[in-house]
Amino acid sequence: MLTRKQYQLLVFIDARIQETGISPSFDEMKVALSLKSKSGIHRLIMALEERGFIRRLPHRARALEVLKRPDRMERDKYAAPSAAPAAAPAFRPSVVEGRKPAERAPLAGMIEAPLIGRVAAGVPILAESNIEAHLAFPAVMVRKGGPYYALRVKGDSMIDMGIRDGDVALISSSDTAETGDVVVALVGEEEATLKRFRRRGSGSIALEPANPAYETQIYRPEQVAIQGKLAGIFRAY
Repeated sequence: MLTRKQYQLLVFIDARIQETGISPSFDEMKVALSLKSKSGIHRLIMALEERGFIRRLPHRARALEVLKRPDRMERDKYAAPSAAPAAAPAFRPSVVEGRKPAERAPLAGMIEAPLIGRVAAGVPILAESNIEAHLAFPAVMVRKGGPYYALRVKGDSMIDMGIRDGDVALISSSDTAETGDVVVALVGEEEATLKRFRRRGSGSIALEPANPAYETQIYRPEQVAIQGKLAGIFRAY
């Protein structure tokens, strides 16, 4: 079963593709669902992809394909957002440039993940949700979890854990964390940072660097949204 927001986003994407042949931008989806941050759209897309309703097409901007529509129970339960145009009666999946790409078999023993912007390891930067590329990682080298996405590390605040500026961090999507986990945390719905997560009682959350040159950041629980847990670090030489 889909949540209301997942259903509304799926209907909006499907209607926009059928109308224009191009999937909507993250900003358009954010406005259609009345969300404050593009990170919420990213989580909804990851959930729809995990459930097999959509897929992201590699090496193309704004490239989403709708694979299936909700069942009748979900259609009856939820209404589409007012910003979404009415869906056509017949379901005809469309993709960017008006053609369906050739089917590509998954790589054996590999995990594929979209590379999404950059995450700060130091001073937080504005979260970016644009997909730069799709990457493949050896499954035997990755912590179990998923679905996955990848982020470029910027800064040196996690250097004592061997995480360097320019590394690619593979992240297992999750909205919860335990004390001691290295997480991607969205601070104030606008900025993302890679830090070690610790709870301090019920009143505060600490985001700890792994570099004595940086200070631990303390926030109220409502200021921090967990975006995922570190599953692996990859580096090019």
